[in-house]
Amino acid sequence: MSFRRVVLASASPARLTLLRNAGIEPDVVVSGVDEDGVDHLPVRDAAVALASRKADAVADLDQVDGALVIGCDSMLSIDGAVRGKPSSVEEARAWLRSWRGRTGVLVTGQCVIDTETGGRRAAGAVETSVTYGDPGDDELEAYLATGEALQVAGAFTLDGYSAPFVARVDGDPGGVMGLSLPLLRSLLREIDIPITDLWAKP
Repeated sequence: MSFRRVVLASASPARLTLLRNAGIEPDVVVSGVDEDGVDHLPVRDAAVALASRKADAVADLDQVDGALVIGCDSMLSIDGAVRGKPSSVEEARAWLRSWRGRTGVLVTGQCVIDTETGGRRAAGAVETSVTYGDPGDDELEAYLATGEALQVAGAFTLDGYSAPFVARVDGDPGGVMGLSLPLLRSLLREIDIPITDLWAKP
């Protein structure tokens, strides 16, 4: 158990793994919030808004009283177009074909809410530059058949089947996987919580 109970407001296995590898053992409570309604915002603001919306939805639940809630959301921005999760295999295929050899920015918004202190909170975002490789059509079709593309922002990630297709990453790799640990530490400091308080007891 952690010194502080932590609740991750996300069903993402990658985010859960990142936290566990950093010594944090969170409970998972999926927010189930609608991810629409942020199209009018700049991508960084949209990612933070959705992360905050997810954290708020879970922080309002009686079952998380006293816990620290972490909400996250990721979006890819490439050539001015903003992409979250693709809505279909056809959409994912079109995205991935068009991104061969191109560079985009993966923006991950995060929000932390301390329900133990009446809802003290902090939110922010991290931006990571990602250059996509040049997978062949046969490789893309094999990748699409895994189903992974429909579960991740921009239809790719660094910790799954699509990892070999990412040619270069400039910035925090965790941000590409959906949760930046350095950003989490910074946000926790804003609300006077050392990240070491979240480490599981040895």
